[in-house]
Amino acid sequence: MTRPIILTGDRTTGPLHIGHYAGSLRNRLRFQDDHEQFLLLADMQALTDNAHDPAKVRRNVMEVALDYLAVGIDPDRTTICLQSHLPALAELSMLYLNFVTVARLERNPTIKDEIRARGFGRDIPAGFLCYPAAQAADITAFKATVVPVGEDQAPLIEQTNEIVRRINSVAGRDLLPEAQAIIPRSGRLPGVNGKAKMSKSGGNAIPLSATPDEISAAVRAMFTDPDHLKVEDPGKVEGNVVFTYLDTFDEDAAAVEDMKARYQHGGLGDSRIKRRLDDVLQALIAPIRQHREELSREPDHVLDVIRRGTEKARDRTEATKREVLEGIGLFVI
Repeated sequence: MTRPIILTGDRTTGPLHIGHYAGSLRNRLRFQDDHEQFLLLADMQALTDNAHDPAKVRRNVMEVALDYLAVGIDPDRTTICLQSHLPALAELSMLYLNFVTVARLERNPTIKDEIRARGFGRDIPAGFLCYPAAQAADITAFKATVVPVGEDQAPLIEQTNEIVRRINSVAGRDLLPEAQAIIPRSGRLPGVNGKAKMSKSGGNAIPLSATPDEISAAVRAMFTDPDHLKVEDPGKVEGNVVFTYLDTFDEDAAAVEDMKARYQHGGLGDSRIKRRLDDVLQALIAPIRQHREELSREPDHVLDVIRRGTEKARDRTEATKREVLEGIGLFVI
């Protein structure tokens, strides 16, 4: 049987962190067993709001690729490819912009929220505004039927499917498949300060390459319950970042539930729950960090993985582009 095609990836703006691991990476490890998985190093998307620093985008191609391999992504089962070296993606993006209006792009909830968060006002980079069309090109070029995204990214998949329906209508047949969004049940991991989602730019993330001291320092600084001043005081679990992380990463769910009950009743201090989380995160990150350090000493191997994956992806995406051009009646030579 043909395996479902899944497209996922990351903007190459910095090394990945444990929020990426919880929200996507560990799912990708599972997907590579029963899906044909393409993993996109999205350097062109990274430029939509980093055009002032292309060198940052370039150097982080290797950083993100290292993180993929370090967590266990197998290039023999998952195709790791570089967005900027797949010309069909840019060509399809340009084509799709003829099938969507500026007003529709501006109404996309994801784009509206990101424009507001970045303070662009009306000085919106054109590449950023056109992001939904570019993502539609990425998804359809691989004919992906499954796309894992956060809940806030779901409107982008909806807009992709709108473009797919317009292309199929012009072609007079189901030329491209619609994609289904897979939204993780756990949602986004909050930052260590509890005030926002974990992010590299927010400075509230724990990288997958973090040292033992960096992990411990981050855990010590974590937001818990500001009213839990004494061990004997009842504490709140809701909004307590330490318990959120334990729910996400501690494999002994029964032990975590017991700690929650004791914390809420009174008699369990913040230092105790932080000590347990520190142990959990140290055990999670140590093998990833070690594997990453080994891989970083073999840059030619990592580059070869990217090259081989990109060549395979180029063949796939070029074939789709030709099919789309022929399907809507454009000249193909």
